[in-house]
Amino acid sequence: MSLLSVIEPEQAEGEVAAIYASTMEAIGMIPNAMKVQSVNPMALRTMAEMIGYVVNHPSLSPALFTIIRLAVSTDHSCAYCVTTNKGILMSEGMSLEQIDAIQADPSQAPLNAKEKALLLYTLKAVNASNEVGEQEIAALREVGATDIEIFDALQHGAHQLAGDVMINALKVENDF
Repeated sequence: MSLLSVIEPEQAEGEVAAIYASTMEAIGMIPNAMKVQSVNPMALRTMAEMIGYVVNHPSLSPALFTIIRLAVSTDHSCAYCVTTNKGILMSEGMSLEQIDAIQADPSQAPLNAKEKALLLYTLKAVNASNEVGEQEIAALREVGATDIEIFDALQHGAHQLAGDVMINALKVENDF
């Protein structure tokens, strides 16, 4: 499963058990990426809260966040996350051909202008943070992005990069 010992659902107690129960209710399984977070219940709680926030974001689509995760993970060779996020997009009705096109060229993502701009900014920042600045923020504001939307998209991409590092380094196995 991973190089670290994790808490399996049948062993979970307290906060970990509660998070696992709500995850089971929402998606019917406990992904291995979530199980590895159980090594530190605070990290597991943070992950669960972040997922809840982006799924119910007040102004940005869940598709944007999924495509951010897919693109970051593609760029940073996290097979687990690529597979998982492809599956999420397919369950939302996107074809494998569309997903492959997005992986090859994220500007092909079927998002509105604001979300596409946020996606491309996030990918540029995650890959070369010293190469973005005031000009990019001004351009995002011109397409209607608010500061919290810019922050949330970038934070999600940065968190995904950290997650990719953890998943790759700890050899977390695919769920399927």
